[in-house]
Amino acid sequence: MISTISQGLLWTILGLGIFMTFRILNFPDMTTEGSFPLGGAVAVTLITRGVNPFLATLVAILAGCLAGFVSGLLYTKGKIPTLLSGILVMTSCHSIILMVMGRANLGLLNHKVAQDYLPFAPDTNELVLGLIAVVLVIGLMITFLGTRLGQAYIATGDNRDMAQSFGINTDKMELMGLVLSNGIVALAGALVAQQEGYADVSRGIGVIVIGLASLIIGEVMFSNLTMLERLITIAVGAIAYQFLILAVISLGFNTSYLRIYSALILAVCLMIPELKSKFFKGVSLSK
Repeated sequence: MISTISQGLLWTILGLGIFMTFRILNFPDMTTEGSFPLGGAVAVTLITRGVNPFLATLVAILAGCLAGFVSGLLYTKGKIPTLLSGILVMTSCHSIILMVMGRANLGLLNHKVAQDYLPFAPDTNELVLGLIAVVLVIGLMITFLGTRLGQAYIATGDNRDMAQSFGINTDKMELMGLVLSNGIVALAGALVAQQEGYADVSRGIGVIVIGLASLIIGEVMFSNLTMLERLITIAVGAIAYQFLILAVISLGFNTSYLRIYSALILAVCLMIPELKSKFFKGVSLSK
């Protein structure tokens, strides 16, 4: 139970990063599948070389920001479509990760990680670290989105043309959003890698589905929320998603096919609003 919740909290950070682009800027950023394992690879490599885990995690965040920056330049300056620019950076990250680690995967055996610095039992340490990280990220996001810069960023996602008419440099807003989003995603990658005890070059495959599932499940469960409440529901969705996956495993399904289970869960969650609207419409017509 504690382990599942702590995993859900760490995956919440991934969902928060995806929220910055998918929900606010209204486009899917495939860079996520490159910046997530990049964050893990940078953090694990530095830790194995004797660097403090917290400093290694900070460097991992910067690496993710850099990936987002490159993707943003390709999109805003190179005029490459968002989806394609993200795929280009995601593909490039695969080679960069191999350069960083020098191999396809790297373990953390006999190395202290971030949660080891907390004074509780191992499972509790993971839970507390996840909780601290989520609260910190949500707090920083709410603070940023409440500033004039943050409001300009939100306006860019709401209506790009209107934002431009008010003198907002929408290219800079989108570039900034990609940098911040992938920095948060890389933080998730670094913390998940430390919790799992290894980094792997293929760890990013399908993570965007996990992040979107966390996002969508939270939105399906709740509606008409403030920005803070929306961010908190991502945590609820991420934890609920982990329990759904745990239920699938407990039912005896082959764990080799977890990604298709994740995709099916996400597909069902995406269809729920449409099914609800049709159901209630049918009910009202029958009355």
